[in-house]
Amino acid sequence: MTFRELVIKYKKLCVEKNVPEETVMVYLVELSQRDSYNLYMNFENEVPQTLLNEFEKGMSRVLEHEPVQHVLGYSWFYGYKFVVNPNVLIPRVETEELVSYILSRMDEFFNGNSKLTACDIGTGSGALAISLKKEEDSLNMYASDISEEALSIAKLNAKNNNADIKFLSGDMLQPFIDNKINLDILICNPPYIPNNEVLEDFVFEHEPHVALFGGEDGLKFYREIFKNCKKILNKKSFMAFEIGYNQKEALKDLLNEYLPNTKFEFIKDINNKNRMLFVYFD
Repeated sequence: MTFRELVIKYKKLCVEKNVPEETVMVYLVELSQRDSYNLYMNFENEVPQTLLNEFEKGMSRVLEHEPVQHVLGYSWFYGYKFVVNPNVLIPRVETEELVSYILSRMDEFFNGNSKLTACDIGTGSGALAISLKKEEDSLNMYASDISEEALSIAKLNAKNNNADIKFLSGDMLQPFIDNKINLDILICNPPYIPNNEVLEDFVFEHEPHVALFGGEDGLKFYREIFKNCKKILNKKSFMAFEIGYNQKEALKDLLNEYLPNTKFEFIKDINNKNRMLFVYFD
């Protein structure tokens, strides 16, 4: 069987099983690169038997709606490789835009001063915190999570990526309040899906619900942060969030309730959806 025939066969199977077709190429490219095999230069050639066996074994799991990142054991985010498993949320491509905007707003808001203290609340795999530290090494970077299982993965990823991150265990802002840590930048990609929202099987069955659901309206964790953020933020500081595409108006109301007269901006992603919120204190 050639690579082309293999791809055609499994794309058809993906359609039948309601799995995204692009998963076939994502998985095959990763396996080929791992074996130092140039897939695109050999697309009409026979698939080596060992590679074929591994591909078919992994795709049997993917066709049962297991995320391809779990089959591989890792995911790519902002050019860095992160170990992932069912204890952490798989880093999303959309969240890479949040990293870019944080870096640009850092430079603008703090006039080029990069000797800043930042935290990533609910860090999960550590993708946000580690990527920011790798891009701006002078950051004094903290990351926290309530899940000890998630923290163990995040610590492993920090080690694998040679990133100096200080990890704290605890619920939302509490470890920073308890340790009297003051921040210039607070970052959070919180669970923001309403409890009753129906998710795709490969998300609902394989990713941690604690990292997905944000209460009845999906806004539970934003409320908690807006209510308590001034306990740990420096006078000149900002917060950066990922948000649900349809939560702009509800979050405006929460900001006016908990942080009146505070400057904020909503930023649209590459798909022209409101997916980021920045809140500024000066």
